[in-house]
Amino acid sequence: MASTALSQSFSILNSHTSISKKRLENATPCSFSPNQTLNLSRSRIVSTQFKKTNKMFVINCVSTGNDGTSAETPIELKYPAFPTVMDINQIREILPHRFPFLLVDRVVEYNPGVSAVAIKNVTINDNFFPGHFPERPIMPGVLMVEAMAQVGGLVMLQPEVGGSRENFFFAGIDKVRFRKPVVAGDTLVMRMTLVKLQKRFGIAKMEGKAYVGGEVVCEGEFLMAMGSE
Repeated sequence: MASTALSQSFSILNSHTSISKKRLENATPCSFSPNQTLNLSRSRIVSTQFKKTNKMFVINCVSTGNDGTSAETPIELKYPAFPTVMDINQIREILPHRFPFLLVDRVVEYNPGVSAVAIKNVTINDNFFPGHFPERPIMPGVLMVEAMAQVGGLVMLQPEVGGSRENFFFAGIDKVRFRKPVVAGDTLVMRMTLVKLQKRFGIAKMEGKAYVGGEVVCEGEFLMAMGSE
């Protein structure tokens, strides 16, 4: 089918003008798979005058499938899933929080005692949306802060840093800013990084940022209090 369309197109060209063999030999070839067709139209043929007797034709080849559409990757295959360093079961073994206050779904990066990146999938079924607000569901800022503090707990509540989940408290926050609203359907990506640890007093200072689609939606400084078993 491709060869037939190509021969027909060149017969149209030859009826209008002559093409030098040298220019055709130097032209870039087009290759197609058996299940593709070659579409050539007069609107895609551009002529440029070089000399009085010679004309050069540039042919744009469009590769299409049998249905006539251009081949491209479907949107559902374009975006890879977040990696899983800790799944929800491993998170539940570390954090004491349970429904409806466990606000971390997956850890995607983890450095014990240094930093962690985790996600919270925000859905319309979250129990806070009916009241905040019925007409415009927005995730409460205090719950974003709480979710980030839980990611901080995952950083610190590990044997490598002497953490203990029985004695871990959110002690304070500072310089918290909310940049954009978080709504149902968003994926909240939170990074918590340890800035300073005072083991003698069991105090940890952390910096946190939360993102949606690569844009910062919340940031601040966190103070955590730890204790030994």
